Amino acid sequence: MAKSRLSSIIAGTMNWGIWDKNLSSKEMENIINVCLENRISSFDHADIYGSYTTEATFGKAFAESKISRNSVQFISKCGIQLIADSRKNSIKHYDYSKEYIIWSVENSLKNLQTDYLDVLLLHRPSPLMQADEIAEAVAKLKSEGKIIDFGLSNFTASQTELIRQKTEISYNQVQFSATNFEPMVDGSFDYMQIHSIQPMSWNPLGTLFREDNAQTRRLKILLAKLVSKYEVGADTILLSWILQHPSRVLPIAGTVNVARIQLLKKAVSLPLEKEDWFSIWTESMGNKVP
Repeated sequence: MAKSRLSSIIAGTMNWGIWDKNLSSKEMENIINVCLENRISSFDHADIYGSYTTEATFGKAFAESKISRNSVQFISKCGIQLIADSRKNSIKHYDYSKEYIIWSVENSLKNLQTDYLDVLLLHRPSPLMQADEIAEAVAKLKSEGKIIDFGLSNFTASQTELIRQKTEISYNQVQFSATNFEPMVDGSFDYMQIHSIQPMSWNPLGTLFREDNAQTRRLKILLAKLVSKYEVGADTILLSWILQHPSRVLPIAGTVNVARIQLLKKAVSLPLEKEDWFSIWTESMGNKVP
């Protein structure tokens, strides 16, 4: 199979299920269609979402939509073992044994009602993970056509290098936003660019709309001016800020609001002026650039 090509903005499904919005399969089907109408064709999952239930609801919605599988891309993550009704876990932990990775992928395929994942990610690093065993699982899954690309989530550069020594890494999904810009300055994005690893950004709007502190207040004052200047919403400006980083970050948008989904595509074609880009970073830091 050819390397998967993801949409510039990815739809995040973490809150679609019982963890938050509790959408029915019919409601999910509608959101999937809205995303596709607005050039969002990639959908980010994890086996644990909705305490291991969201993938199955999404899979039912996708099957009922009759949308061609070739027109969408499915990303999923595995490795976190939660305490849940469907699992016999007594404590939250991680499992990256060859057998568990393969079983988890096959379970996600069954739930999503598909034959393959475009991207498989390991959800969080484990101190007990063995790179050789992970590589064996990835090789088997790729050879059987059950995954196209492989990557990581929340891995540091050194943890990524440990796995990269044994198998190709195509993506790393990390927390990155105007309020959480550490990957941009701690060497993470530099490392990814050196090794052709494309970042995905979860929580791309950061804490701007969820917390009231000195950082978010500074940013809101600036963004009010930029909203007037560019005639788009603050969330569009924040996504554009992410998209302009040369590592080609793919932001994951979790909204299920139809009007907001329709506006997301504006971020892809909104080039912020360089000084405005640096103004956002400056207000986030609370001081001038070094």
